[in-house]
Amino acid sequence: MRIDKFLWCVRLFKSRSIATEAVGREQVQLNGRVVKASAEVKVGDVFAVRVTPVWRSWEILALPASRVGAKLVPGLIAERTSFEDLQKLELARLARAQHRDPGEGRPTKRERRDLDRFTE
Repeated sequence: MRIDKFLWCVRLFKSRSIATEAVGREQVQLNGRVVKASAEVKVGDVFAVRVTPVWRSWEILALPASRVGAKLVPGLIAERTSFEDLQKLELARLARAQHRDPGEGRPTKRERRDLDRFTE
């Protein structure tokens, strides 16, 4: 199975074209090497996906015939990312959430209520 199709099947990317673009931008590694979208994966391979600021890695346990439900994904891949990298990822997520400028992005519940009061 191609790596771009596999990444889509195990729900790491929302669409296959997004998975193909990520592989093209060298954000995906297979067994420690950057690969093309046509690279074949097999059971036992380890792949990594760049999630700024770390590389999250998984081991392939089984190959799906097609896209699977979210509940079936743990039977197909196993997380191999170190605990320290997962902590870095969580800290980066919290930092981005705290530094959101007011008025940027989707309004919060409080901002939406203020807008509703203003327009009424």
